Amino acid sequence: MTVTARRELVLGAYLSYGTGHHAAAWRHPEAVADGAQNIGHYVNLARTAERGLFDFMFLSDTPSVFNDDQDGYGGRVVVFEPMTLLSALAMTTTHLGLIATSSTTYKEPYNVAREFASLDLISGGRAGWNLVTSSKSDAARNFGLPAHPDHDARYERAAEFYDVVTGLWDSWDDDALPRDKEGGRFYDPRRRHPLRHEGPAFRVLGELNISRPVQGHPVIVQAGSSEAGKELAARTAEIVFTAQPDPERGSAFARDLKARLGRFPRVNPDVLVLPGLCPFTGPTDEIARERFEQLQRLIHPRLGVAMLSDLVGGFDLSGYDVDGPLPRLPPSNGNQSRRALIERLAREDGLSIRQLYERMTVARGHAVVIGSYQRVAETMAEWLEAGAADGFNIMPPYLPGALDEFVDHVVPRLQALGVYKQSYRDGTLRDKLGLLRPPSRYARSRVLTGR
Repeated sequence: MTVTARRELVLGAYLSYGTGHHAAAWRHPEAVADGAQNIGHYVNLARTAERGLFDFMFLSDTPSVFNDDQDGYGGRVVVFEPMTLLSALAMTTTHLGLIATSSTTYKEPYNVAREFASLDLISGGRAGWNLVTSSKSDAARNFGLPAHPDHDARYERAAEFYDVVTGLWDSWDDDALPRDKEGGRFYDPRRRHPLRHEGPAFRVLGELNISRPVQGHPVIVQAGSSEAGKELAARTAEIVFTAQPDPERGSAFARDLKARLGRFPRVNPDVLVLPGLCPFTGPTDEIARERFEQLQRLIHPRLGVAMLSDLVGGFDLSGYDVDGPLPRLPPSNGNQSRRALIERLAREDGLSIRQLYERMTVARGHAVVIGSYQRVAETMAEWLEAGAADGFNIMPPYLPGALDEFVDHVVPRLQALGVYKQSYRDGTLRDKLGLLRPPSRYARSRVLTGR
């Protein structure tokens, strides 16, 4: 294969569930079955990702138990709280970015601003916030709410939430804390800026009790692919994580998203688009296919139907013929883009409920590549060349083996193709990704007013 693109892929290691992304990952003979709550296991995964020069580790999260299984077959019901986990992993890694999901629906801006500022300072400038609106309606019960907020309201709140969080990160100027022992001045009152925010969802009239993050603002990630999600991403995001099943749809998504960017004032004029990629690898295509089929055989049918029911918005499919078509679905208040993807697969590819869950429970609608180490590397390079991706959030099907294989065998082939770095750049996560550091809004004001 001849590769003309000389850009380098950005790679994230999506390691949320400890055992892997395939629905039956925890049953794999080599998987660490208690991986989701095993800190030693996570330390090893983070170090492996850093050995593979991954730009960051990515943790998704939801403020409720995953309601994709009620019969005991699913392995995603218990996980570490991500900020606690990443703070621990910051102590065992040096270069790896640390990105966590935090909900704008079921948290308050002050808590989120403080948590991510702390993580950025603890890690020396390696934190990132995956800004999401929670799609799981079960979360409402955990917070004493009568119902899950509707889709559009969640995104309206998220936009204002972002404004408050970034405003709080600017509470203190970079030079606000001289800590002058001789003069006795710990901080400069002129460099302290209480936020005065009053909006439809939030009234925040104070400042953050932690200094400005090392990166100014931790890197902002957004993971929604609905119309509202793309608008929020165009306004706020520096990285967009998306589910795109093939490079054609990936290219269309990237073009659509990047065409929206000019409508918003942005420190970084471009955005990095990273589709999820679940690679089944091996020395040959045949061995990779065998590894895929091994996991497919381990999916319990009741788990498959339950997971598909959750992915389409909580509509119970258990009473329908598993080898029949997907029924007409009622309106949903859940994940709109993922449901649209499933309905399109059912309609365009004529997939039955069984065929849908067999496809969706592998990586929940993200791209799946099955092939030799070389084939996987070349496929990734092709997405990059086609403009379908600036990189990928790698979703190992089972852990730790699939991550080890990727680092040991796919990464060297990506480097040989000229599309992946040979070493880490110095500096913060922003520096490594080529992202500008946001100036404080108050520093900008001083420049404009001459004060």
